[in-house]
Amino acid sequence: MRRTLTALLATALALCAGFASAAEKDAPVVIFAAASLTDAITEVGAAFTKETGIAIKPSFAASSALAKQVEAGAPAQIFFPADEEWMDYLEKKQLLAPGSRHDVLANKLVLVAPADSTTSVKITSGAALLASIGTARVATGDPDSVPVGKYAKAALTKLGAWDQLQARLVRAENVRAALAYVARGEAPFGIVYLTDAKIEPKVKLLDTFPETTHPPILYPIALTTKADANAKRFVKYVGSKPASVVFEKYGFSLAH
Repeated sequence: MRRTLTALLATALALCAGFASAAEKDAPVVIFAAASLTDAITEVGAAFTKETGIAIKPSFAASSALAKQVEAGAPAQIFFPADEEWMDYLEKKQLLAPGSRHDVLANKLVLVAPADSTTSVKITSGAALLASIGTARVATGDPDSVPVGKYAKAALTKLGAWDQLQARLVRAENVRAALAYVARGEAPFGIVYLTDAKIEPKVKLLDTFPETTHPPILYPIALTTKADANAKRFVKYVGSKPASVVFEKYGFSLAH
């Protein structure tokens, strides 16, 4: 009887292990990515799923918000922010898989307006920018936490326009929210990424901020300590030629 019970218990444990392994295999890869990556990652993810049969579950928001969620224990397996600072933050917290971090993409900072705007702006100097904007409000990410807002603050400071414009900023929770303010006409101007300007037909690109006015806009990617084999496969796919074609279609350039 004892031998029979032992055998039954061993069989049950083996079945449970098998079910757990199958559940892990079928579970989607959870990706926390910057809001500016929404369209590109959605398309890259669909192509990855078609090729591998592995589903992905992306969550898009400001890099700052996502990093805080990872810190709080969210089940993210991949972190793909819009700047280095929030990746540094999680790395210092030892929440990333060692050696998995690397830069993937680069972007540009641009000034946009509603599509029907008749304003013409050339960002040749802070004075020229201020003359064109006048007393209007400017939407961008919150400079205290959101990457696009921090890049915007750096650029405006370098140009000597920050002191005059900071009180008129519409501080959005992420870059897509800032883009929406401009698209709806709620803000006459916006500072967003080139990739966001390209996907929204209700805004028009006015000019690009010189790259010398702000730190490089880089998108690093890393596995978290909760990553599994499928997450590793997706990170590898992100660096593939098919994925690069998609990213470049949306206006991203590849990081060097």
